Amino acid sequence: MSFFKRYLKEFMLAFGSLLFLSPIYIMFVNSFKDRSQLYENVLALPETLTFEHYIRAMDRMNFGLAFFNSMVITVISVFFIVILSSMTAWMLVRKDNVWSRIIFMTLIATMLIPFQTIMMPLLQLMDQIMQTTGIPMLNTRGGLIFMHIGFNASLAVFLYHGFIKSIPISLEESAEIDGANKLTVFWKIIFPILKPITVTVIILNVIQIWNDYLLPSLVLTDKDLRTIPLATFYFFGEFTIQWNQAMAGLVLTIIPVVIFYVFAQKHIIRGIGEGAVK
Repeated sequence: MSFFKRYLKEFMLAFGSLLFLSPIYIMFVNSFKDRSQLYENVLALPETLTFEHYIRAMDRMNFGLAFFNSMVITVISVFFIVILSSMTAWMLVRKDNVWSRIIFMTLIATMLIPFQTIMMPLLQLMDQIMQTTGIPMLNTRGGLIFMHIGFNASLAVFLYHGFIKSIPISLEESAEIDGANKLTVFWKIIFPILKPITVTVIILNVIQIWNDYLLPSLVLTDKDLRTIPLATFYFFGEFTIQWNQAMAGLVLTIIPVVIFYVFAQKHIIRGIGEGAVK
């Protein structure tokens, strides 16, 4: 009976893996097909291997510029999310008073608000800031980065907050006795200890910001500022859809995330393990 259960579990695992990978398979094989092959059988392998649709998709997407926009927005947003959120969480943990608890609970409460309910007031607020200060907040990479930092900081603070609570305060007190100031204590002692949770924060935010479509679609109107998800959307016309080029564009969209995951896989596993121990 145990033999049967073991193979049943393996079969269910293999079936579940195939089920989850099937959309990627369909997207990949259909990116090489012409229109007639695509409508005959979406599951069949392509009769010929050609990169014609990829070339057309890259040209239509202006892939180089879209990739540059996505990379700049993602890297800068994640950088500031990590720096600001880790420092905020550290201060909220160490300044354990009524105000710090109120601030922390306010940040947590913002995670429960659906973005769809605030997207229009957000645009109105950004427009008012732009008119009042002259700082361009809409249709700019900087404005989109600013909003990404604001929307993703609460989750990062929550993750850092729980991790920092497990770090003994005696480490900081010893450093301060030796003459270290607050910044030195944080950057030389605390921040290196935060590496496991920092990796987790980076991974979550890279995937979320890179794949985000809704916020960039509201903020960016200039064609030269489109991110990769925005550029991919324009394959889906109102009356016709070029499925082979759209599939090729979607494959190009996920390749950078897959490469990032492959290189970060070791750190992901280590981060989960060390975070669990903490």
